[in-house]
Amino acid sequence: MKRTPVNPWSWSLQVGYNQAELIEGAKRLLHCAGQTAVDAEGNPQHPSDMRGQMALALDNLEAVLAAAEMGLADITQLKIYTTDMDETMKHFDVFGARFGSKGATPPTTLLGVTRLAMPTLMIELEATAADG
Repeated sequence: MKRTPVNPWSWSLQVGYNQAELIEGAKRLLHCAGQTAVDAEGNPQHPSDMRGQMALALDNLEAVLAAAEMGLADITQLKIYTTDMDETMKHFDVFGARFGSKGATPPTTLLGVTRLAMPTLMIELEATAADG
């Protein structure tokens, strides 16, 4: 599989993502449901702790990817939904550390929403991944 970054501007690279990626020769495509800070039984964890919720949502996303024999570096698009944009930006280094360690800069969208499926959840990650 060949991934070609598309960046008509360079500012997004400074915060860790490409504007787009051209994907050629992918053999498998994985659409992940939104991953949140829930335990293995679906119970919300880390109420009022954005950093904890981010880390657990990423753990859960990595578990889904691993079950498909993929990882964060295979993500071709990431959508982040948050109920608190300021708190998310304050802890955005959690994403930088996790994706940066994999050399991953997937196109990313960050959206503020009123609420998520469960009232105590503050962040949800939706991803598409591909491998070749």
